Amino acid sequence: MAAYDTDVENHKKKLAETDSESGDENLERGNWSSKLDFLLSCLGYAVGLGNVWRFPYLCYRNGGGAFFIPYCIALAFLGIPIFLLELAIGQYSSSGPFTCWKYSPIFTGIGYGMFIVSALVSIYYNVIIAWAFFYLFASFTDKLPWETCGDWSTNLCYDNVKILNSSWERCDGNNRWGQNWVLNATQGICYQAGMLNEKAGVRAYIDPERANNYFPRTLPSQEYFDNYVTGSGYSSGYSDLGGIRWQLCLCYLLAFICVVLALSKSIKTSGKVVYFTATFPYVVLVILLIRGLMLDGMQEGIKFYITPNLDRLSDAQVWKDAAVQIFFSLSASWGGLIALASYNKFHNDLIRDTLIVAFGNCLTSVFAGFVIFSYLGYLANYMDLPVGDVAKSGPSLTFVVYPFAVTKMPISPLWAILFFIMLITLGVDSEFVLVETVITSLMDRFPKLRKYKLFTVMTICAIFFLLGLTLVTDGGIYMLEIMDTYSGGWSILFIAIFECISVGWIYGIFRFLDDIKLMTGNDFCGCFPFIVFKYWWMLCWCVFTPLLAAIIMVFSWVDYTGMDNGKEYDVYADLMGWGMTLVTIVCIVGTAIYVIIKTGSLKKAMAPNIEWGPALVKHRREAEYHTKRYTSGFVVDPWGLETASPNDVQLQTGKKGIDNEGFSNVRV
Repeated sequence: MAAYDTDVENHKKKLAETDSESGDENLERGNWSSKLDFLLSCLGYAVGLGNVWRFPYLCYRNGGGAFFIPYCIALAFLGIPIFLLELAIGQYSSSGPFTCWKYSPIFTGIGYGMFIVSALVSIYYNVIIAWAFFYLFASFTDKLPWETCGDWSTNLCYDNVKILNSSWERCDGNNRWGQNWVLNATQGICYQAGMLNEKAGVRAYIDPERANNYFPRTLPSQEYFDNYVTGSGYSSGYSDLGGIRWQLCLCYLLAFICVVLALSKSIKTSGKVVYFTATFPYVVLVILLIRGLMLDGMQEGIKFYITPNLDRLSDAQVWKDAAVQIFFSLSASWGGLIALASYNKFHNDLIRDTLIVAFGNCLTSVFAGFVIFSYLGYLANYMDLPVGDVAKSGPSLTFVVYPFAVTKMPISPLWAILFFIMLITLGVDSEFVLVETVITSLMDRFPKLRKYKLFTVMTICAIFFLLGLTLVTDGGIYMLEIMDTYSGGWSILFIAIFECISVGWIYGIFRFLDDIKLMTGNDFCGCFPFIVFKYWWMLCWCVFTPLLAAIIMVFSWVDYTGMDNGKEYDVYADLMGWGMTLVTIVCIVGTAIYVIIKTGSLKKAMAPNIEWGPALVKHRREAEYHTKRYTSGFVVDPWGLETASPNDVQLQTGKKGIDNEGFSNVRV
């Protein structure tokens, strides 16, 4: 009883401190040092590697400049509404993904699903950052190692990749197409394909359309990535993992050390780190663009990037790609936005922040496209190939095509160093939030862990590091591809749909809008009345956004053919991936069933918990008037912090009226 009394008194002291007008509002959880900390953290979380290696490629594939039209429409109907919804939930409740669902406990499983998604993504996302660290260290030399073929290369590695347009000629009096023979017209000698990299100055005169069939040449940068960095060239697929790549493993460890250093203290520590990690990529992008605009052939690359093909807008695939890209580029429904917003002060202007981050992310993608395609135009000009033949997506663009283009530039190590530092900073601030989401969820669920923040962060990162060791083996890149395809795919869309249903149809859309208005006031971004956009949010959360997410999910199911190609992947790869997806869905459905059983009825399971509302009593008093318009069960002080009797006190977990799962056993 003495320990209980002490716990209550300490809680009252914290309340008295947090009700002060200066410093943190919530000393138990802490707040951001400034609004800029939160804004840069959100921007760093949203702007990641996908802005550099995926968006430019999608523009190329889907009609160039015409792709901006469906992209902006998807931003308005899908991206911004989900982004604002999650910020509002986190900021209003000051709770992370595990505990913010008290407005309708039946949806508590969404938080567990977000936890799993963030954990899975944080494991493999750090591997990509480790690749960037590997390349960064390798760039501190007078000659980049992937500029020419090396000890790690095969006979297919060919330094001089220029294809000279010429009709094929007789070789020693015979037509030697096929059987690995090609013609060197300069010397009039026949060479086997495997001999070409051994002959200095040899150029293959091959019809470009037949080059891939008769001479499957490989860029040195491709073989460097496959054979020296990832080791995938020595693996036949995901089931053939091989040994650990120890150099890459050390880079992977370094990536997690960066996470520990950034998150080891309070949210204020990571809030200061992002001042560099969220802004430095823009400095590098500007420098790279200026250099790219000086390269021969850059205009062809940019022209290829922005020239609109309006006929492509009639293709459903274009609209699907736009919606998927805007959805995932904002990192919505992963739980990170809820976790970040939970550290905001109650009256922060979250609508303003939503628009700044959403449009900032969008403009970053467009700007990065100009940077990337200026270099692709240069490389295409150098290789005498169409720009479309060198435009790739994913790791091939970031770790193969661009690094090779850099080798043909003066002072190539400098440009490589800048580029890979940019990749690291783009990646680590997203990784910070992914791991912070996991940490915040655990500390909200088990508040005593807040006293051991460093130990908790180190333990989680150590577990993730050990689980990710399979990803730094020879076959690790194939495992990474499975995780990337499934862990953040359909389960994210599933989560988004249920988020909209929980707010728009169960909790009540007008009540939710009143909650936002209470936090932001009557003005929208300081100039427009709140009511101007009130009905837009209502239509999106109730109709447009969940419907669009459902359509994307259905189209994805219809078009999906699986990863089974009989080579690197088989049917078990798909089963493994579907297991990652289904575990998230099972969490949502299984927890809903558990809550219904726990509360005794569906109605009680959907009703707000007695604790739902702002975390501080002073803000609950502000919410009392509009909340009682919707329910008579709202309690200003459910924890009894303003009473003198310990028997009347209800602490957040394990005390009278509230069980350890956070579900109220007091009738609302």
